[in-house]
Amino acid sequence: MDPRNKLLYLASAGILFAGIVLLVVASVRSGRNVPSGGAGVAGGRVAAGDRAANFNLDSLDGHKVSLEALRGKVVFLNVWATWCGPCLQEMPSMETLFDELKSRSDFVMLAVSQDTRGRDAIQSYVRKNGFHFTVLLDPENTVGETYEVSGVPETFIIDRAGRIVAHHMGAFDWSRPDVKAALLELLDSRQG
Repeated sequence: MDPRNKLLYLASAGILFAGIVLLVVASVRSGRNVPSGGAGVAGGRVAAGDRAANFNLDSLDGHKVSLEALRGKVVFLNVWATWCGPCLQEMPSMETLFDELKSRSDFVMLAVSQDTRGRDAIQSYVRKNGFHFTVLLDPENTVGETYEVSGVPETFIIDRAGRIVAHHMGAFDWSRPDVKAALLELLDSRQG
């Protein structure tokens, strides 16, 4: 893909993502239910509006993290791997977003690693790049299977009530002002 087409694709994806988040926020604020595909799957895929499935994983620092325990917070859930080039490209923008929102006690960023090479390989990569968001270890790919991830990276934004309000497949520039604005809107909404 030539650079101009790639830029147009990324810009379109960003606008679509921000639009979805803003639509969901507007739906939550107005009290309307977000359309859902039923029991967590819409057309064979986990989609916006679906309930986020719980998981329990170890973090790099040795703590257990449960999605259910994060209820009441907005969760940025990213599924990635150290062998994934697009994942590695987007992670600095995730760190930028995390740095801008880390003062919010109601925001959590989780990066779920599908690596099977072990904790040391992941820890080395995270330290080398100075990432400070929470990295979870999922060598069995339980989150990927539960959330029907078709390829990494994939990102899910989960609201306070545990609903997926946005789902993005592929690498993305998470440091964009429109993404931050959409997340702040979601964080400032006390519903959902």
